Amino acid sequence: MRLSRTAAFLLVVFLLATAGCSGARQGVVASPTTTNAPPSTTEVPAPVEPTTRASARKHKTRSLPGDLLIADRNNNRVLIVSPSKHVVWTAAGLHGPDDAFFTPSGRSIITNEEFNDTLAEVSLRTKRLIWSYGHSGIAGSRSGYLNTPDDAYRLPNGRTVIADIQNCRIVELTHAKRVARVLGGRCNHDPPRGFASPNGDTPLADGGLLVTEIGGWIDRLDRRGRLVWSIRSPIAYPSDAQLLPGGGILVAGFTIPGRIVILDRRGHVRWSFGAASGPNMLAKPSLAIQLSNGMIAANDDYNHRVIVIDPHRKRIVWQYGHTGVPGSSRGYLNKPDGIDPAPAGFRAPG
Repeated sequence: MRLSRTAAFLLVVFLLATAGCSGARQGVVASPTTTNAPPSTTEVPAPVEPTTRASARKHKTRSLPGDLLIADRNNNRVLIVSPSKHVVWTAAGLHGPDDAFFTPSGRSIITNEEFNDTLAEVSLRTKRLIWSYGHSGIAGSRSGYLNTPDDAYRLPNGRTVIADIQNCRIVELTHAKRVARVLGGRCNHDPPRGFASPNGDTPLADGGLLVTEIGGWIDRLDRRGRLVWSIRSPIAYPSDAQLLPGGGILVAGFTIPGRIVILDRRGHVRWSFGAASGPNMLAKPSLAIQLSNGMIAANDDYNHRVIVIDPHRKRIVWQYGHTGVPGSSRGYLNKPDGIDPAPAGFRAPG
């Protein structure tokens, strides 16, 4: 049977439309799914897919999953920065905030003013000081005094734990400012009786602590303060070690050039970031943390920047601050010394 020209034309259009729809459906089914899973803490990270424009956009939008709290030490302020690099909250007038963390309530932040020998808690709503401990500029070891405090954390039970570096101890304080517990006190590696200058006391989910000693050790303590294990750090000047979900240990090396590494329980390096020169050269990074999307964020103190690293590609995918250039205006930092991701659902007070 022969078709008229009009009928033939309509048939061709119908067949082309049908093929297009079928191809579109097949494309949906066959589209590959990729994830940003963190690297294994016991093995070398697996090869990653080649970079494409689509994957570059994906990593850019996922590089920082939420707002980030930054302790901008030499600018005497703390600020909260959005993934789009807008400052959504800031509190000034502090005394060299060295680290800053959200409290469990999400209504305030707590910071240690290391070189002022004090702790300060600031309300997010009013930006006013609502709690403090220590004597401004006066170091000591008696009740009410600290000596170069580092990493102040507010615990779920309302107490505050602090690494008291020069006193070689970990101190736990009640909200009424009474000393509830002291671990250490001797300035040698003998946990929990002594610590070689502890600069980190990260709280763990089981109620224990991960203590970092400048002297070159990382110690896990249980909730009663008893030693569970201790490893020798393979990098010089370890700072603020973090326990990863898979059991690895993420730690920054406070050196120039610096390194950020993931260790296994035997102290072997399973992942490393940092170069001798170029954009990946770090200058005394003091804290590295794993974000909820598997990326690694770090404050690169003496480079005056906060960065987010894709652990698979070992690339910096997000940065706030100008590398090597200190400043206080928009987009600049001056020796940022602490970071903390905002809690889920966080909205900065207006």
